[in-house]
Amino acid sequence: MTGEHESVDLVGDGTVEQFARAVLLAALTAALAQVSIPLPGGVPFSLQHFGAFFAGLLLGPLWGGFALLVYILAGAAGAPVYSNGGAGLGYLFGQTGGFLFGFLACAVVVGGLVHRRVEPRDLADVSIAVQVAAVLVGLVAIYLVGVPWMAFVAGLPLERAAGVMAPFFPPDVLKALIAVAVVRGGDLLRR
Repeated sequence: MTGEHESVDLVGDGTVEQFARAVLLAALTAALAQVSIPLPGGVPFSLQHFGAFFAGLLLGPLWGGFALLVYILAGAAGAPVYSNGGAGLGYLFGQTGGFLFGFLACAVVVGGLVHRRVEPRDLADVSIAVQVAAVLVGLVAIYLVGVPWMAFVAGLPLERAAGVMAPFFPPDVLKALIAVAVVRGGDLLRR
C-alpha cells in the first residue's frame, strides 16, 4: 500500500466563496436588525432592509436569497437575530413576520433584476439606474408580502394595514438609495 492520497474537490471554490459571502450577509442582516427602534403598533424601524438590498446587489438572486433564508432560519431556530432581539416561530409567524419573508423576496428580486442570471456579475457592468430601480422594486416586494401578512395576522382590513405602514415607506426608499450608494462606493474603491 502506498501512502498517496488523491485530492477530491467535492465542492468548487466558487461555491464555497459564495456560501461564505451568503453567511456573512446573513450575519450582517442580523446585526443591522439590532439597530432597531420599537414603535407603537408593533412595527419597529430597523436597518435590516440593508441586508436584503446588499444580498441581492452583491450576491445575485440565488445566493442573495440563500443569505436571507439563512437569516430567517437562524431566527426561527431561536437565535435572537430579528429586530429588537426577537426570535422564534412565534415572532416569525407574528404580525411582522411577513416582512421577514419579504426581505427574502427582495433579495431574490433585486438579484434577478441586477444580475439577470443566477450567478452574480460585476456590478461595474450594471448601471446605477438599474441598481436603483432594482432596489426600489425589491422594496415594493417587501411591502407586497409584509402588508397583507400583517393585515391577516392582526385582523385588519388591508387598507388599514397599508395605512399603518405608509409612514415607513419614505424612509425605506431612502434606505434603498443609501444601499446602492454604499455598494457603488465600495465597488469604486475596489478598482
